[in-house]
Amino acid sequence: MTAEYQGDYQDLVDEISELLGVPATLENRDFELIAFGAYDSEDELDASALDPVRARSILTRRSTAAVRTWFEGFGITRATGPVRIPPTPEAGVHRGRICLPVRHRGVVLGYVWLLADDPGPAETQLAAAMEVTVRIGALLADEAQHGADLTRELRAVLTAEPGWPHDAALAELRTALGTRADVPHTLICVAPWPATTPDDAPSLRTLPGATALCTAPWGPTTHCLAVLVRLRTPDVLTPATSVAGRLLEWAGNAGGRGGDDGGGTASGAGATGSGTAGRTGGSGSGTAGRAGGGRGAVGRAGGPAGGDAGGGGVVAGVAVGRVGLGELGGAWGEAVGAARAALGEARLGPVARWAEIGPYRLLTSLPRDTAHDRAVRPLLTPAHHELARTAEVFLDCAGQASRTAARLGIHRQTLYYRLSRVEQLTGLDLADGEDRLLLHMTLKAARLP
Repeated sequence: MTAEYQGDYQDLVDEISELLGVPATLENRDFELIAFGAYDSEDELDASALDPVRARSILTRRSTAAVRTWFEGFGITRATGPVRIPPTPEAGVHRGRICLPVRHRGVVLGYVWLLADDPGPAETQLAAAMEVTVRIGALLADEAQHGADLTRELRAVLTAEPGWPHDAALAELRTALGTRADVPHTLICVAPWPATTPDDAPSLRTLPGATALCTAPWGPTTHCLAVLVRLRTPDVLTPATSVAGRLLEWAGNAGGRGGDDGGGTASGAGATGSGTAGRTGGSGSGTAGRAGGGRGAVGRAGGPAGGDAGGGGVVAGVAVGRVGLGELGGAWGEAVGAARAALGEARLGPVARWAEIGPYRLLTSLPRDTAHDRAVRPLLTPAHHELARTAEVFLDCAGQASRTAARLGIHRQTLYYRLSRVEQLTGLDLADGEDRLLLHMTLKAARLP
């Protein structure tokens, strides 16, 4: 959600809540949470009033595909007026809902959900609320157009050739951002992006602080997601890591959106009127703490150290904060490098900051086809997996045999035998500092995608 729109959405939803005297929630047409109404009552503060649909909505800020299909079965995508949805306990919907479709120029852009048991608001009240949804629809359309423009311009900056094409694209992005181009910001790279369609991504309005996002090439057949995030100061990356965590959670759920949870229609739902309880407890829950849920959605082969290697999955890299857009290309390189490091070294992820990835700052800046030294190449074959792991752990332990043997759980004589085999295969001398450095960096580089 961009800051310039957030307050307007909140005011309009609060207006509906106060007008009808019932809790209201605004979601986009993909059932992603935008704003809670301010209406308060003792019932809304009673945990027993939370049905499973609302409880999941508060925690995840979005709906499962099954719940979306269930609610759309009441005709809300075609409706031009209020749609009443009765309680259905067997589906996890313990309280009735009224859905107010939000349309602009005949196209549904979102929904206002009201928690309302019979008889609920009068028809005259609902008619007045529908007038408010017209203003919400215009706002959603305006933001969608603005976000689409920035998406094209951000993609142009990240994919343009150096020199004039890049400079021209950067100038267009700066013009589109206006005064926002001069505030502190950073870039996030989420990779590999696991959505079925590369451009399938959460709406900006669900990512507080995000200014623009787009997809970019990650490999021959895969994509990553780039996100430009505003910061309060260049040194405080909390807004960016929060956005990264939310994107990883979304990515972790993307593969199962056709039948999440396998637990029936409304299990694990998002949408549908969360009221005050949602406002106080839903925002931001399940972000950084559950970021690791995205891992495992897209697998990759581990590096030479086997069980110590990166766990694959979906990860995020965060660049150093900057003021202005002049170094956007460098920031993107850092974000991509941090994501590659997180894929290669599990302990760095799932959200890796460029400033904290150590030697991988150097390794990820090297051309991918030059990072593997010819002498070390025989050690990287599957047949010598255990020898490569032994060598890397030995070098990680600064060449201390006792620490290495303890970490690997082997006898020191076994360690010495394996290290001699490493020297035979590579022609390197593990008593020589430069040979050690070459071997160590090559083994680390071998992890990187």
